[in-house]
Amino acid sequence: MEKYNKYERARIISARALQISMDAPILVKVPKGEYNPIIIARMELKEDVIPITIKRD
Repeated sequence: MEKYNKYERARIISARALQISMDAPILVKVPKGEYNPIIIARMELKEDVIPITIKRD
């Protein structure tokens, strides 16, 4: 079973990308020259270091 469904992943990545674009600290090692917050947020999600939780009812 997957940890998040596609809607939860989209919401987490978009929220984290917004945080990164507003100068939040980046929690993963980013390749030189990578500035796209969406790609960085995807990298963080892949490594499971995003400080966002999902509450399901």
